[in-house]
Amino acid sequence: MTEYILPLAMVFTLIGGIFTGYPVALVLAGVGILFTFIGDVPLIFLNTISSRIFTGTLTNWLMMAVPLFVFMGLMLEKSNIARNLLLSLERLFAQRPGGLALSVTIVGVVMAASTGIIGASVVMLGLMALPVMLKQKYSMRLAAGTICSAGTLGILIPPSIMLVLVGDILQISIGDLFMGAVIPGLILGGLYALYILVTTHLDPSLAPPSERGEKVSTLEALAVLIKHLIAPVLLILGVLGSIVAGIATPTEAAAIGAIGATILAAVMRQLTWKNLVDCVQETALTTAMILTVAIGATVFSAIFKRVGGDYMIEDAVMAIASGPYQTLFLIMALIFVLGFFLEWIEISYVVLPLFAPIIAGLDFGFENSAVTLTWFAVLVAVNLQTSFLTPPFGYALFYLRGIAPPELTIRDIYAGIVPFVLIQVLGLLLCILFPALVLWLPDVTIR
Repeated sequence: MTEYILPLAMVFTLIGGIFTGYPVALVLAGVGILFTFIGDVPLIFLNTISSRIFTGTLTNWLMMAVPLFVFMGLMLEKSNIARNLLLSLERLFAQRPGGLALSVTIVGVVMAASTGIIGASVVMLGLMALPVMLKQKYSMRLAAGTICSAGTLGILIPPSIMLVLVGDILQISIGDLFMGAVIPGLILGGLYALYILVTTHLDPSLAPPSERGEKVSTLEALAVLIKHLIAPVLLILGVLGSIVAGIATPTEAAAIGAIGATILAAVMRQLTWKNLVDCVQETALTTAMILTVAIGATVFSAIFKRVGGDYMIEDAVMAIASGPYQTLFLIMALIFVLGFFLEWIEISYVVLPLFAPIIAGLDFGFENSAVTLTWFAVLVAVNLQTSFLTPPFGYALFYLRGIAPPELTIRDIYAGIVPFVLIQVLGLLLCILFPALVLWLPDVTIR
């Protein structure tokens, strides 16, 4: 037990540093450097870390996909495509209870496959739908939960920045990850929609139908909807289709998406100089934040392993869990709890390198460890989606609160997301119990 004093001290020091409110990236790097001296780690070891940062992160061709996907999402958000899509869906479902909530969920799924920027999606859906929902006397909790959950689908449904980073960390195929996450993402979206349909059917007062006087035929509403779906569907096919067909790498597909989103913004007459500058600036800030966290996490993880942290984690997991699925459930539970306090980026860079070797060495009945890690990576992505919704640090909750009217309190937002978090846990359990939902690719064998 004494050999684990240093790694335990590192963990508690990291937790203490996070709760000081200091930037997490600097806390990670600072704790790592501090324990370089406390753990009597040779200073020459820091040279290997700097080399790893430069070759593994800063000059990694795959990481170029991150700013390109971010730019694509921001440019689409500026193009008003989501606004037009929401309006057409609202007209289609206007006469049924919960119609607007259902429209928000569908738009969330479509935009998730086009953007993947959580902050932009939640704010965009909140600004467009929340005032109308409150005007139609929607339950504040249902309105808040619907917008937050739909806005966070972009972190899972490809093309997803999270999947790019997770694939890079675990050194597995990004294309396989993208394809593996499609069905889980659609299942979550479908479960959200089913929850809204059932809830509003049992109690229509939670989400009354629209009282607008304008009435259109179903055929006309469908025609308008198809018209507004064409642009995002073409973009999705251009990005994901090029990867699946083997025409482009994820980085090249991201470039296709960035150019496509810019063209769509120009077609929609939203490609102004101000919008372009805003997109470039926000892309730079988001990319810098991700890379800074990656650098800090690399320093922490390297020193943590050097002082025996990986052996401590492995021994602790094996002491508690006796079989493959027990181990998996334990790791998923730990990641779920960490999501209450940390962002997905920190969890990915700190936790995955420690747990991946354990999972890869277990027998789940798959043909090789690469398939096991692909399945595990998608499970982690589904799990980490909850980190945007779980208080006290669920970022989607604060994004919505920042643009919500005073009558929508943080208490209502917290209460509203509870059923959607439970739905995410249900989706995670389905993906664990039925691996074919993830590993449905024809060249994968499940014994």
